[in-house]
Amino acid sequence: MGPTQADPAAATTGSDWAQRPGGQLDAYLRSRSGTENFPVALRVLPRAPRTHLAAIYDVARVIDDLGDEAPGDRSALLREFRDDAALIWRGGKPTTPVLHRLAGTVAACNLDEQPFVDLIEANLQDQTVSVYPTYADLAAYCELSANPVGRLVLQVFGVSTPERVELSDRICTALQIIEHCQDVAEDRRAGRIYLPLEDLDRYGVVQTDLDAPVTSPALARLVAYETERAMALLGSGLPLIDELHGWARLAVSGYIAGGKSAVLALRRAKWDVMRRSSQTRRLDVIQQIIATMTRRKVRA
Repeated sequence: MGPTQADPAAATTGSDWAQRPGGQLDAYLRSRSGTENFPVALRVLPRAPRTHLAAIYDVARVIDDLGDEAPGDRSALLREFRDDAALIWRGGKPTTPVLHRLAGTVAACNLDEQPFVDLIEANLQDQTVSVYPTYADLAAYCELSANPVGRLVLQVFGVSTPERVELSDRICTALQIIEHCQDVAEDRRAGRIYLPLEDLDRYGVVQTDLDAPVTSPALARLVAYETERAMALLGSGLPLIDELHGWARLAVSGYIAGGKSAVLALRRAKWDVMRRSSQTRRLDVIQQIIATMTRRKVRA
């Protein structure tokens, strides 16, 4: 996820900054969840899974913010957060408020520690890696930055199997790449490029094109290519929907619908990722949820 605007109410010291989410400042996390492509936890879901999904999102959001905007030594803060979170699986009590809620979700859903370790590792990688030479390199990053979330969602609903995890990984990698396509300009301002360099070369895009106020025709073609490739990968993971039933099917359909709606927004913007806002539309998300759950083919 890309960097957010700095919170003027946030503390200026590193360890205090990590404490920001929690207590009376939970409004910060709720406002952030409203900016995502996907519905973090659909309101129609029963309270228990909705609460668990929100707890997972909150921790993932904090990890991303520590890696993107925290003042001071971000790598040290991420490692500190990792050590604090590890206490949940080792009989201790974490000090960060957002982890208090996660502890209850971990106990209720028997969540594994590794997905959270991977999310933190992805953000540690962001501190030292700013470009990805090949698509395979980018996919390996998504294995850390995106796929763990899908695995956790399956665990929340108690429907995780090796076959379903494989399909979920395809979906999550695709959704992450779609988000990267939306955020080309934002990521560049943060000093990162999540478009494979081999594809920049193939389409005749130079890195300085990512600093321009307008989208060059070559960059537009590149973003279209990356988006459509991600959509093909997303499609290869859709059999997961046939494996799920009830609330799990609805929740996963919501995430997929967010990605499809983001693609619709990119298409409406004619791939102009440097100048135009490609915000998803609520109606698109609703329509795509219905289409995904019923496995109807709707253009996205």
